[in-house]
This record gives sequence, C-alpha cells and structure tokens, in this order.
Amino acid sequence: MAVDRILKDDASEEKGERARMSSFVGALAICDLIKTTLGPKGMDKILQSTGRGRKVTVTNDGATILKSLHIDNAAAKVLIDISKAQDDEVGDGTTSVVVLAGELLREAEKLLAMKIHPMTIIAGYRMAAECALNALLKKAVDNKQDAEKFRSDLMKIAMTTLSSKILSQDKGHFAKLAVDAVMRLKGSTNLESIQIIKKPGGSLTDSFLDEGFILDKKIGIGQPKRIENAKILVANTAMDTDKVKIYGARVRVDSMAKVAEIEAAEKDKMREKVNKIIGHGINCFINRQLIYNFPEELFADAGILAIEHADFDGIERLALVTGGEIASTFDNPESVKLGHCKLIEEIMIGEDKLIHFSGVEMGQACTIILRGASEHVLDEAERSLHDALCVLSQTVNDSRVLYGGGWPEMVMTREVDELVRKTPGKKSHAIEAFSRALQAIPTTIADNAGLDSAELISKLRAEHHKEVSNAGIDVLTGTVGDMAELGISESFKVKQAVLLSATEAAEMILRVDEIITCAPRKREDRM
Repeated sequence: MAVDRILKDDASEEKGERARMSSFVGALAICDLIKTTLGPKGMDKILQSTGRGRKVTVTNDGATILKSLHIDNAAAKVLIDISKAQDDEVGDGTTSVVVLAGELLREAEKLLAMKIHPMTIIAGYRMAAECALNALLKKAVDNKQDAEKFRSDLMKIAMTTLSSKILSQDKGHFAKLAVDAVMRLKGSTNLESIQIIKKPGGSLTDSFLDEGFILDKKIGIGQPKRIENAKILVANTAMDTDKVKIYGARVRVDSMAKVAEIEAAEKDKMREKVNKIIGHGINCFINRQLIYNFPEELFADAGILAIEHADFDGIERLALVTGGEIASTFDNPESVKLGHCKLIEEIMIGEDKLIHFSGVEMGQACTIILRGASEHVLDEAERSLHDALCVLSQTVNDSRVLYGGGWPEMVMTREVDELVRKTPGKKSHAIEAFSRALQAIPTTIADNAGLDSAELISKLRAEHHKEVSNAGIDVLTGTVGDMAELGISESFKVKQAVLLSATEAAEMILRVDEIITCAPRKREDRM
C-alpha cells in the first residue's frame, strides 16, 4: 500500500547519506572561506552590502565575516553560531574555532566512507577532546601572584592577539593601551567603562588612552568652558516645547494676540521646568534630546553647562562612570541621583572639539582615542582592539597562560597520539582523526604565510616528542622557533573554548541523518 506524503508539496527532505553530505559540504565551504584569515599572515576580506549606501567593511575577524553572510545551509549556520558565541564569550579565536570544527568534519567524512558509525566517531572525539584538554591543563602556567610577570604575560597575550589584525605594525603601542585599560578595571569583565572614540586623521600610532570620560559634543555658546567639582544631571527629557509646533498642531484663534498668549504660556511652562532642574543644585546638565535656544539661554544665565543631543550610548556610559542615574522627571530632587566629577573641560582632538570629564566617580573608567587614515581602518582597528580587551579581561580572571604559534595544538596532538595507542577497537580511528584535525591549525598558519607546511609540521612533531619543548611556528623567519623566547603567548581560556566549542559543533552536525525543509508560506491573493 503506497503511503501518501506527509509533508506539504513544496517541503523537501534529505535522508541518510545525502543529508550528511549536504551538512558536510556547507560546513566545509564556510571553513575554507574563513581559513585564509587565520594567523599573523592571514588575509582580509571585503564585505559589501547591497543595501543603501553600499557599505563596505574590510576585516579579517572571523566572527564579523560570518555574521555578515546570509546562508541557507543548516550546518553552516551551526558553525556561524559557535563563532559568534566564541566572540561573545572570550573575544578571540573566532576563526580557529571554525577551522577546527571544519577539519573535524573533514576527517569524519573519511571515517564514514570506511563505514564507521557516526556514534563511534563521536565517542572517539569525546575521549580525544578530554585527553587534549588535560594535556593543556598540565602545561598551563599561572603567574597571578607575581605582578611583574603577570603584566608581561598580559602584554604578550595582547601582542599575540593583535599580530593577526590590522594593528600588527604597532602592536607594542596598542598592547600597552589595552593592558593599561584592562588593569584599571581591577578584575571586572565589564568593558562598558572603557570607551572607544574613533577620529579620522593622523596615523594609528597617534592613538592614546585618556583617563576619565570623553563625550563627542561641543560646549554651547556663552556657557562656561571649564567646571571644577561638577555636579552632573543626566536626563532624557524634551526641552523643545517653548515654541508652538506648527506641524501637527491645530490651534484656532480669533486674533494674533491669542497666539502670543499661547506662546507665552509655553515659555512659562519651559521656564518652570528649567527652574526645577536648576533647583537640583547642579552645574552641568546633559540631555539625550534637543535643548532649544530659550532653555539654553536660561541655563547659560544660571552659569550651568548644558549639553544637548548626547547619543544614547554616551549618556548611558556617562551615567555609569559618574555614578549618576538618567532622570526624566524633576519634581522631587532628593530622589534624583546626581553624577560627580572633578573637572569638565573642552579639549581638541585633530580638528574636533570634545568635552572631557576627568576625576570621575568610577575610577576605572577610561577612553581610548583611535586615530587613523580612514573610517574603514578605524572600524577594523576598533574590532581588533575590542578582541584584545575581551581576551585580557578574561585572562585577568582566569590567569592561566599557554604559548602560542601552534604550540598548544602540537601538545594536544602528542597526548592524543598516546591515547590512540592505548585504545582498542574502531574508536581509535576517530581519536587518530582528531589528532590530525588538531594539526590543521598550525598547518593553516604556515600555509597562509606561504611556508612549506608539511615540512614545518613534521619538524614540529619531532620537536614535541622531546621531554620539554616550547617549539612553535615562527612565521616571520619561516622556521620552527622557541615560543618562550619569542614571547608568543595565548590565554588558556581562549584555547579551552575553541577546543570544546569545535568538538561540540562537529558532534552536533555528525548526529544529523535527515534534513527537512518546510514549505514556503504562500502569499494569499488579495484580489
């Protein structure tokens, strides 16, 4: 008896081998696309949007590239998600995680061709991942107790993170900026209090770190340009009602005198509101919305600095760092929490005037001013610096450090190879495949630098079979180098996240044996 189709007409399903093939093809395509951006000699991608303005982004940050792709393949979406999660959690390793997951699937494809069951492969991968993680745990170094050593560890991690980005030419300068900013946070991972302002002009080396907070606004005319011991009221309220809005307002009057009366009433209402605000005993008023000429005049007469149209990010962060709260009603001054800072003054950066708040309540607040040739360079510099700040703030909490340059992968490979010899049955094939996939990261780093990866990896493997070895790939000289001497370090937390996320993603895709695509919704004819 023939069974009628359960699914709708336009729905499709792929089963067994075909479903698995479709998953592998999508995941490997994503992996190959992003592979070339890995390592210090990785290349950039240009992403061009088709929307208005045809916005162009130039980047080699894995997560940024993958976020911009619109993809139909389900397995590819899983890889994009792990890359986003890696970016949110630790900030770096977004490309490595996709490359490792892709290589695990590439190896799994060969094992499936040998008729090994997906569950056996998954069990082998699990054993191998656990063994690899233990190998890293044994080798991780923790210098948290020694402040000098720990700072130099942070500097090395920042320089390693930045060396694969646009900032690699001036990585010493930016690593110092990032470490100084993160050390001010005193162990908090909340990067809200570090503000990054981008100003085109000058070169990247002109970037600097400034204590306190900078707001990208000008001080109005006739207002004090410098205020000491400022009491700041941060507000989000309408200060533009002193004029009758002609559009959208319909007022019927029998003479012009009546219009004047309405305007006078509006003005009085505004004056009353301004007096209430002045009654808080403040000398600086910052508003999210517009402030019209009349209230601005009243503030200037009272000697209060009034700043209008501060962007929302700006006032949220300003309220946070000055210890105030954003207010919208002013009837009871005792319930409004004011912000405080020691000095407000106007400063010049390049051609622009900005307002500088120093000596703010939250001592860890600081601003990094990025200078650069163009908007694209600045955007990419901000992404690179953000990655470095994320990694450093995580490392301050979990202070274990590993060497970089393919060293962790080779350490893991060595331990996993030992496990292969001890494991009987088909699982050992999967464990061996895991060890080959781990070597893909140093291989890709070497390939991207135009080096002979086969020879370098075999030399590396030989080095790592000695008792103690710090060998990794030195991309600049194209040889196997000592990572301790070269000062190439990575955060343990980043490597751990890469290993666990990639293994879990590969497992998830391996488990699939059917893909069901639902039928598109038909548009109803409205005729």
